[in-house]
Amino acid sequence: MKPFMCSGFLLLLLAACASKSPSDTSYRPTATVKDIMDSMVDPNADFVWNSVATIVDAEGEHERFPQTDEEWNELRRHTIALLEATNLLLIPGRHIARPGEKAENPNVELSPEEIEALVNKDRASWIRLAHGLHDSVALALKAVDARDKEGIMTAGGGIQDACESCHQKYWYPNDTTGLKRY
Repeated sequence: MKPFMCSGFLLLLLAACASKSPSDTSYRPTATVKDIMDSMVDPNADFVWNSVATIVDAEGEHERFPQTDEEWNELRRHTIALLEATNLLLIPGRHIARPGEKAENPNVELSPEEIEALVNKDRASWIRLAHGLHDSVALALKAVDARDKEGIMTAGGGIQDACESCHQKYWYPNDTTGLKRY
């Protein structure tokens, strides 16, 4: 092939690639929202929440927080996983649960089909709530990077509030007890 023909082919190839929209992605959601919650959100949020605590026992008051570089790095990894899980919740086409899955407590919780209908009816609220969780976890990451144990505790409260706001809207919107279930 002559040099100018290779250049022309290359330009044509680049033009074809550039013509694709940046939003032209092909997500292939496999896990459900419930799967993401059970395998990513809950265990990583628990790790963040449990990483810093004040414990009072018969011997007095003790503080628990990461002490070594390794412990801080492990907390950072869990925080990053939780942060990115919020983006997975936003992938279009992701179902709330697998077909046939039931609510754990149907006297309080909506069925997965009802939750999915609410999400689909008001996707803007779903996105806003997922972004709220993301922003709360981002504050936790900032505190982790600063090795700020008080900041982690404060951010942990924000993470819990973000989770609860979403659950009250979608998981148990009819619950009148006012109890936090998360």
